Amino acid sequence: MDSAETRLRYSAENCSIKGTLEIVGERWSLLVLREAFFGIRRFGDFHQALGCARNMLSERLTKLVEHGVLERVAYQEPGQRARYEYQLTEKGLELQPALIALMQWGDRWTSGPDGPPVQVRHRDCGGAVSAILACEHGHHALTPQATHATPGPGAQTVAPTPASVRDL
Repeated sequence: MDSAETRLRYSAENCSIKGTLEIVGERWSLLVLREAFFGIRRFGDFHQALGCARNMLSERLTKLVEHGVLERVAYQEPGQRARYEYQLTEKGLELQPALIALMQWGDRWTSGPDGPPVQVRHRDCGGAVSAILACEHGHHALTPQATHATPGPGAQTVAPTPASVRDL
């Protein structure tokens, strides 16, 4: 049975990619995360860096907080009222490889002739950081051709569809 046939036997309703996109799959949410990884923490700084409408930014920050990707942390400047900043949680920090992978793709396929606008480097040695597929047995730099998907423990089968209906 080929992978397409296998895939069609299982529901996509509980797909991990779908669940992730419901939280971070909107443009402004990913850009908020980009800025958070670059060290932005405060609403006004996010607004300045992104240039989106304040209500949209507020909605995205609220959603990321509700899903535990960001945490609102109170701070107070001397003589000022208490305010909040947004810090990446462990859950949020684990999104860095996904953002690096998106950035790598953009560097290759969308950057201008001068090259990428941002480079992420390792603090200790200065080497360029990249997202690389690896397996649990230590094989690195896997290509799509070297991988295949199999049903996981949470896979849910779908009811068989008669061939006459499926082929319409």
